[in-house]
Amino acid sequence: MSIRNMDKLFKPASIAIIGASEREDSVSAAIFRNLTCGGYSGEIFPVNPKHRRIWSKPAYASVSKIQGPVDLAVIASPISTAPEIISDCVKAETGGAIIISAGGKETGVKGFEVEAAIKKEAAGSNLRIIGPNCLGIIYTQSKLNASFASHMPVSGKMAFVSQSGAICTSILDLSIKENIGFSYFVSLGSMLDIEFGDMIDYLGNDPDVSSIIMYVESLSRFRNFMSAARAVSRIKPIIVLKAGRSMAGAKAAASHTGSLTGEDAVYDAAFKRAGIVRVKTFEELFDCAELLAKQPRPSNSGLVIITNAGGPGVMAVDALSDYGVAPIKLSRETIEKLDAILPEHWSRGNPVDLIGDATPERYQQATEICLNAPEVNGLLIMLSPTALTNPSGVAEALADILKRKKIPVFTTWMGGAYVENGKKIFNRAGIPTFDTPERAVRAFMDLYHYSKNIEMLQEIPAGLPQKIKFDHEKAKLIIHECLDKKNMFLTEMEARELLNAYGIPVNRVEFASSCDNAVHIARTMACYVVMKISSREVLHKTDAHGVKLNLENEFEVREAYAQIMAGANAYNNNLNVDGVTIQPMIESPDYELIIGAKKDRDFGPVILFGMGGINTEVIKDRAIALPPLNRLLAKRLMEQTKVYSILKGYRNRPPANLVLLEEILIRLSQLVSDFPEIEELDINPLFVTGSTVCAVDARVILKPSSVKAPMHLVISPYPNQYESYMVCKSGEKLFVRPIRPEDAGLMVDLFNNLSPQTRYLRFFSPLKQLPHQMLARFTQIDYDREIALVAMAETAGAEKMLGVARVMASPDPKKTEFAVVLEDNWQGKGIGAELLKQCLDISRERGVEKVCGTVRAENTQMLALGKKLKFKMKRSIEPGCYELEIDLTKPS
Repeated sequence: MSIRNMDKLFKPASIAIIGASEREDSVSAAIFRNLTCGGYSGEIFPVNPKHRRIWSKPAYASVSKIQGPVDLAVIASPISTAPEIISDCVKAETGGAIIISAGGKETGVKGFEVEAAIKKEAAGSNLRIIGPNCLGIIYTQSKLNASFASHMPVSGKMAFVSQSGAICTSILDLSIKENIGFSYFVSLGSMLDIEFGDMIDYLGNDPDVSSIIMYVESLSRFRNFMSAARAVSRIKPIIVLKAGRSMAGAKAAASHTGSLTGEDAVYDAAFKRAGIVRVKTFEELFDCAELLAKQPRPSNSGLVIITNAGGPGVMAVDALSDYGVAPIKLSRETIEKLDAILPEHWSRGNPVDLIGDATPERYQQATEICLNAPEVNGLLIMLSPTALTNPSGVAEALADILKRKKIPVFTTWMGGAYVENGKKIFNRAGIPTFDTPERAVRAFMDLYHYSKNIEMLQEIPAGLPQKIKFDHEKAKLIIHECLDKKNMFLTEMEARELLNAYGIPVNRVEFASSCDNAVHIARTMACYVVMKISSREVLHKTDAHGVKLNLENEFEVREAYAQIMAGANAYNNNLNVDGVTIQPMIESPDYELIIGAKKDRDFGPVILFGMGGINTEVIKDRAIALPPLNRLLAKRLMEQTKVYSILKGYRNRPPANLVLLEEILIRLSQLVSDFPEIEELDINPLFVTGSTVCAVDARVILKPSSVKAPMHLVISPYPNQYESYMVCKSGEKLFVRPIRPEDAGLMVDLFNNLSPQTRYLRFFSPLKQLPHQMLARFTQIDYDREIALVAMAETAGAEKMLGVARVMASPDPKKTEFAVVLEDNWQGKGIGAELLKQCLDISRERGVEKVCGTVRAENTQMLALGKKLKFKMKRSIEPGCYELEIDLTKPS
């Protein structure tokens, strides 16, 4: 679906409570009390065919009997009645429904059948559904508490979304104690309709939301979730507690890659790619939520610790070291200022030890100095109770100055009843306080990691030195021939040919069907050779004693052949052996790596990189990522491993060709993006010798796929199908294609070539340069949500960007917005019209109904282009502008 009609759920003018009852202990009565006590000002209609009046209000037999529109129906009757009720809501054109009732798919087959019936009744309508089996929803801005929770949260700008109603009520209770404000509390339950991706989209477009906190047990519609999270996390932090970390990962993996990519690791990779901060415990979720609600983001990890005792300061430093971070070094100027106000024997470093007799005034002075020090990115203030300290007095002295901070500041008041009042003072002042140094540091690092995530999401990737090509047809032929013959396990020769088709360097491999044939091939290689068993039934050749190394002469080749055949017979006397493969022996490579891919049940293909060789599964130095990859993402994938530090050069080992490794990962990513039939793929080992890279062994497992590429991916890849050529009015042939993240440099050149007038007409302001964030947003688009086509002039292999047309997503995916910009010298040649026309065709293909845009009255060329493409025009409420709109549901 989309976020269409979700306002009816959270901002309803009228609510029907179905299954209404005056029984005090009923769910419906609790919902009615919460609505009325929370201050909801809209109409409330009780629905129960057995009563005429409930709660001193007329009762209705059904929603369709209510006079006037009903925006929201809250269903608190048994779930068996829900399909009929939903049918009635559809007839009454109700906007949204919350099904509180339990008994859906969580109960088994009957529950699945009930949910299927509910879906059937809602199909084809605009009715949006939350639940079943949920607590309900709360939206503080409209004073809506359509739930049976015990409290209304403090009003704030955080949103909390959970599958579990119990987690909702627990967070709610803690938030009131800690004085943390929320705008939304949403219990999704079974997610029959509205799920996490829909909520992220909706909350991302709401100015009343500054951050999103989620408790996730399972996801659905994974591509929608990733698309929404990647779009929203750039502007609002998303924090997730994903339950089920200890669940078994991939079952009975047939390859090294399969055994190294468990379910939880894939979730980690997906969350990281989406810019989501993942926390591991309920405590950490709440701590992180508190910091997000109350603190600015740190620009760096430079944390300063102020304490009145050495031990807690050491604990905080140790906690930082667990994240690979050291406390920031204080500048000479900062130390001199602290020298002037602290006792002679203070620590003269970070942690700043104020000594056990620290007074409120000493705390206050030291804090003000550190807050104003340019090297400080975050401040942790700690207090341990002593006979000479006044925890409440220190808190009161700090509360006012900490409200004015520009960096994240938080406190740890260690102890019990003696320090409790100090904590209350901080909570009232909106300053986060934690029980232990470890909790405080962990929350700070979560906040810092979010800031780094956003930086990485907006980083501009470099292009490869040369354009890479693939032989898609050759790879397709290999895969389809194997599938037609039901050969799901490729031989080494077939796997080599498949990799070769996508430009992944492979060692020379020859097949020998007999011992004499093997001897003949070995002679042609003029070096030591390796012999391996060739059988579709042997996935791990060493298990069947099917690998022989360093074969020098005919005698050794014949002996190795006999040993391999004997080993195969001992491994399985019914084994079908085709023969052996022969390849040159690569002696003493600098590095052995593994790269591979596995198709995850939920997230599609997952790319793996790590240390290779026979000890791969023991050492488990690996990292995983989701395709598609570019150079930046490939580099980040490698950086997550320990072997990456060695690859940069270590002692007498030369550095590896890292650019070539990035290219190979991109090629592998493209291969599994193009072919959903690839279930698992191993390249182990991948030898690195000097500046060369070579795949020595490869294993590929296929499986028929009912999903066509690229819909098996959860992240939309570059849409090659929209590439084309056009001839402009002056006769030049131009290349038209979707924009890429690597086009940032070309985009800057285009902007710099625009006249001040053109810049003003496009951006509605006299921009002198493109800000980095804007440049990232223009070039790093989600191809599922937006289309941006560029016109390129190609000269001597180099591209020059002449213009861009884009259609941008809005909260309602049925209605989008367009924009066009062309270099001044190329205006009036039909380029803008062709680019926008193609964008409209793609939008129509995707089900967009309306495309609109605002154009300044003096932009006569854009107005003429709109008229040419049959846009309707009208004066805008914005002075000096026109609104252009085209209905794509009508024939073009």
